Amino acid sequence: MTEQRGNEAGRAGEAMAYAFAGVLNEGDVGLLDGLLSEGYVNHNRYVEDGLEANKRFWAYWLAAFPDTEVTVEDAFASEAGDRLAGRFTYRATHTGEFMGAAPTGRRVEMTSIDVWRVEDGRFVEHWDELNGLEFFGQLGLVPTAQEGEGRV
Repeated sequence: MTEQRGNEAGRAGEAMAYAFAGVLNEGDVGLLDGLLSEGYVNHNRYVEDGLEANKRFWAYWLAAFPDTEVTVEDAFASEAGDRLAGRFTYRATHTGEFMGAAPTGRRVEMTSIDVWRVEDGRFVEHWDELNGLEFFGQLGLVPTAQEGEGRV
């Protein structure tokens, strides 16, 4: 877990990363009401813009992965507190349909790096990078390389 430090705006921004993880760790998408703006812009191919679209996506996620545990590996906020970056690890068991994949019962792990723009204490815009190929491979949706295979 990352130690929070820096100025007040930076600490508040970093706390938002932990609050986001808490939404999934607690399994309560209603907590997004206090984190995301109504006009939330999401630069992510899997999730539409807006608070309600994000609530629908995370409810869908939690139905497929109800034991989701999210760890905040790192969280960094700009001095002004208007930008936040976080590195997260998601761990869960695939027990419900997800993006066309029938439940497998497999444990999966996904990492992400997320960047948010913050206004008035809420996330208003989001960019992320996911290890999607590895994640979807764990679900059996794409072939995966064997450990060490393909390394140079």
